[in-house]
Amino acid sequence: MTTLQQIPESLQWNGESLKILDQTKLPTEIYYFDANSLQDVREAIVKLQVRGAPAIGLAAAYGLYLGVREIETESLEEFHRQVRQLANELISARPTAVNLAWAVEKLVQLSNEATTVSEAKLIIMEEAIKLHLADEATCKEIGENALTLLHDGAAVLTHCNAGSIATSRYGTALAPLHLAKEKGWEISAYATETRPVFQGARLTAWELSQNGIPVTLLTDNMVGYLLQNKKIDAVIVGADRITANGDTANKIGTLQLAILANFYQVPFYVAAPLSTIDLSIETGIEIIIEQRDRTEVTHIGNVQIAPDGIDVLNPAFDVTPNSLITAIITEKGIVSSDFKETFKRWEHGE
Repeated sequence: MTTLQQIPESLQWNGESLKILDQTKLPTEIYYFDANSLQDVREAIVKLQVRGAPAIGLAAAYGLYLGVREIETESLEEFHRQVRQLANELISARPTAVNLAWAVEKLVQLSNEATTVSEAKLIIMEEAIKLHLADEATCKEIGENALTLLHDGAAVLTHCNAGSIATSRYGTALAPLHLAKEKGWEISAYATETRPVFQGARLTAWELSQNGIPVTLLTDNMVGYLLQNKKIDAVIVGADRITANGDTANKIGTLQLAILANFYQVPFYVAAPLSTIDLSIETGIEIIIEQRDRTEVTHIGNVQIAPDGIDVLNPAFDVTPNSLITAIITEKGIVSSDFKETFKRWEHGE
């Protein structure tokens, strides 16, 4: 049986540098490069060489360590001042993905407990490694919870890439597919191409194929036809930020998928770790939506497909209201109503 061990990891830490799978080169080339500085990591996040909310958070955690290890002062006060600057620099790389800020702020907070600069640096490195290991366990728990909503023989539609290469392993939305494969289930997937940078075509279709999971690729504007004419048991997507009321920001195109799933009465699930839930934001209206470079729309690779000077709208994400979400699947459990109350209980360990 094909195993997940044959799927490349998104990130590899060797104690000195962070090896990053350059996802912009997939599916035709599997290439890892060394990120030796905070600036290397930040650039990789901006360029989508590493992407997926959990993987971005993990990369940023290691990136913070790569930055702070270069701080030469022995003054804790000065050290923390510089750490704050480095943290802000990382967080600004992708403002919508909450995992980035969550991971960086967690490390900053823990480093404040140190009594020396060297201890603070060690704490940041060790905690980055712990986050990496914890993410794999979290993803497996998300997948196991999601499997309770599926069955042997199920067909699942997904959008963008929320799989093993978007996390440490297994993924979020793709975790139940990988776990189903391990269980010997016959399960199939449909993946939208995910314009404008084709994460579904380049990444999800490739990743699932690597694990021997049957996957059918379709363009984003074929979803209505698919849901109307094929038996789809569930739609499962990931998330970059979930607000207190359950509104969810995910890759652009998710909203229209949710609307169509609702119309055709197909369950629409969001799979994400608790770290993606942002209780400081009440509703999706408050989420900052990143606007990306116009050339992602006017070009495919280096080939221009639009007129010179044309106005372009290129939001990276859209927000799906909670009314269109059948359930949100986390490592803690599955919630289908009373999102705010449930999230608060989970935050307090209940």
